[in-house]
Formats: sequence, C-alpha cells, structure tokens
Amino acid sequence: MMTMYSSLAMMLLTYLTIQSNATETSTYTTKYDGIDLDEILNNERLLTGYVNCLMDNGPCTADGKELKKNIPDAIENDCKKCTDRQRDGSDRVMHYLIDHRPDDWVKLEEKYNSDGSYKMKYLLSKKTEDSKETNVTKSDEETKNSSKE
Repeated sequence: MMTMYSSLAMMLLTYLTIQSNATETSTYTTKYDGIDLDEILNNERLLTGYVNCLMDNGPCTADGKELKKNIPDAIENDCKKCTDRQRDGSDRVMHYLIDHRPDDWVKLEEKYNSDGSYKMKYLLSKKTEDSKETNVTKSDEETKNSSKE
C-alpha cells in the first residue's frame, strides 16, 4: 500500500515539475504580433492613445489591454516569455519613447520600471554603439589619409 502512494506521489511530483517547466517557457500570445509599429510610432494620436492606456488615463484597444497585462511580468523577467519579434518590437518602441518622447517615458518608467534599469541598459548600449561608429569612421578616415600619402 505504501508503494502505491509513493508511486502516486512520484507521478504527481513529476507532473507538477513538467507543468511548471512548461509554464516557465511559454510565450505571450502572438495574436497581435502583426501590428504595424511604424504606423503607431509615426502617428502622434495613436501613440498617445497607447501611452494613455498604459497609464490608466484612457481607453485601451484589445492589444493595448494585452500589453498592459503583460508589461510588468515582461520587465521583471527580462522579456523571457516574449517571442523574438515581441522583444525586438518592445525594444524599438521603448527606444523611440526614450529618444523622442522623454516626458511619456518618464511617466511609464515611474509606473513600470521605477529603478530605471531598462533606460540605463539602453543608454549604455547606445553609447557603446556610438563609440563603435566613431571608431569605424576614424578608421575609414585613417585609411583614406594613408592611401593619399
């Protein structure tokens, strides 16, 4: 009788472990992955609508509701449940906001990433990219100058 319970307990433990791992590796819905980010980023009214949705200052579209629901988890877990497309898209939107709509970014950051870690990572990577571009440009100029000599 004890072995039956032990076997049952072992099967239950195995099942729960598998379910736990499956849940950890699942991704957010891809239902809205086809949204045209350029259209949103290039349209002040649309972008303001999304910002207002995220800040609880206006209505949300279906995709806005999904974003609002997932944003805390995505930020806390470094977008582990994001697909590559979602990760690239979210980075693109956040970079755009930091660079072009800093007032909106400050409000969103205060609500969703109050420690400022995302912006710091972005600015650090941007600085590294700028340094690489500067070095490539200098290298190109040096090559041109040495070929003239």
